[in-house]
Amino acid sequence: MKTLEEYKEGQVLLIDKPLHWTSFQVVNKLRWVIKQHYGIKNIKVGHAGTLDPLATGLLILCTGKFTKKIETYQAQHKEYTGTITLGATTPSYDLETEVDKTYPTEHITEELIHHTTQQFVGEIDQKPPIFSAIKKEGKRLYELAREGKTTEIKSRKVTISEFEITAIEFPNVHFRVACSKGTYIRSLAYDFGLALQSGSHLSALRRTKIGAFTVNDALSVSQFLEDFGLEVD
Repeated sequence: MKTLEEYKEGQVLLIDKPLHWTSFQVVNKLRWVIKQHYGIKNIKVGHAGTLDPLATGLLILCTGKFTKKIETYQAQHKEYTGTITLGATTPSYDLETEVDKTYPTEHITEELIHHTTQQFVGEIDQKPPIFSAIKKEGKRLYELAREGKTTEIKSRKVTISEFEITAIEFPNVHFRVACSKGTYIRSLAYDFGLALQSGSHLSALRRTKIGAFTVNDALSVSQFLEDFGLEVD
């Protein structure tokens, strides 16, 4: 266990984010644990790159003076594994919302799936999902979406260096992606369905790497709490 002074001077904490937790919930939990254990009123803790509640995997947390390094970690390339489900779309591009449309898939072959990945390798234009934390006119886009409001979203340049299909269990397509900061894997899943002249959504996502950091070296929230003699509620 680190000392309070070490946390204040700055630590990089690698956490394997649990399913259904928000990234902020992880930050708040660990900050509370450190505050309670050392009997202090506050300590800086922040995360370097949000993961959606339905995603798991590597979350980098910085404490104390290292919170100044957050942008450096956010800018690094990331790697994900996950599953795209073909034949249906959802408004959020993942399982946060219900299926709104279904599409034919009879024309989709394994060869076509593998070939279509090539369209997304390199620098591409990508529109973030309407269900995202991007702010517009002072409000998060997901807040506008949940109010039923529509808004124009500008596309942005992102870079996908690798897009590999690791298995096909129709209608589920398992993949691995290496990409730049700002890439939305949900948007990639949605756009992949369009490119296949069908529809699709992201049904599972796990972040495995950020720069040189890997989820294999990360602690679960439970493991972090155990160092303090605590259990997850």
